[in-house]
Amino acid sequence: MAVSIADIQKIRKMTGAGLADCKKALTDAEGDFDKAVQIIREKGQAIAAKRSDRETSNGCVLVKADNGFSAMIALKCETDFVANGKDFIALTQSILDAAVAAKAKTLDEVKALPLNGSTVQDEVIARSGITGEKTELDGYLYLEGDNVSVYDHMNKHLLCTMVQTNKPAEEQAHAVAMQVAAMNPVALDEASVPQEVKDTELTVAIEKTKEEQINKAVEAALKKAGFNLYIAENEEHIAEGIAKGNITEAQAEEIRKIKKETAEQKAANMPEQMVQNIAKGRMAKFYKDSCLLNQEFIQDSKQTVAQYLQAADKELTVVAFKRFTLRAE
Repeated sequence: MAVSIADIQKIRKMTGAGLADCKKALTDAEGDFDKAVQIIREKGQAIAAKRSDRETSNGCVLVKADNGFSAMIALKCETDFVANGKDFIALTQSILDAAVAAKAKTLDEVKALPLNGSTVQDEVIARSGITGEKTELDGYLYLEGDNVSVYDHMNKHLLCTMVQTNKPAEEQAHAVAMQVAAMNPVALDEASVPQEVKDTELTVAIEKTKEEQINKAVEAALKKAGFNLYIAENEEHIAEGIAKGNITEAQAEEIRKIKKETAEQKAANMPEQMVQNIAKGRMAKFYKDSCLLNQEFIQDSKQTVAQYLQAADKELTVVAFKRFTLRAE
């Protein structure tokens, strides 16, 4: 049957589907609007199922603060072409608006929210039928309370942050939101770092310190024996040295012996207190680099973020922050 352009546009407005898909759905539904909408949704379900194993490495991240509740969400897809589409961004915004209005606390809550006469999850699945790509929600984060500054990095919808201060300070909160985007802190301060992370970082610091001390001892022993450190660095370089006639097979064996015996001796006689002291220094640097309030302020490296805030108000501080990005870091 023939369908009018007005009917096609009506279906498009209801579903966001392309004109050709709307026309076909209306034709197949013999002009029944509800049936046409269902056809479009079923197409989305079919495509979503077919592409369920695809990677969604692109998408749109948006953030919003309203009436004492702030949230960010990512709607992910397969290509940046789809992610940058006006309709895709509009859908992400409508989902975020619904989440903030409902003060949703979990992604499952967001998915179940009503949207366009359906649910958020159904609308996301339907988008797969429109774009032909796997589409999924991810990365829902929220903050409750006032004094929250939100930031969409360069307005590219790829990286968003939220920063909450203990009192009104929009200028400072915005600057710190940019800091969070740029420096990706793992915690607010040292006390906020999870114990599991502290334990892991300390273990890494100790092992790295021991490895450095062993390497120094091995290098010193090789130098004393008169060997070129480049040749002695690894088996590949040793083989290269033999091939070029720079060392003999016997010298290669001597290099291996020196490296093995020196490493074993140094490991067995490592001064524990020295290792702990160096490891503590590494941990201090970790806290300085990874804790927001301890970080150097990106707009003035002569002060920390905490000092920047206190310069504006001695009681001003950050009480919470959130960050989400689609970029590989």
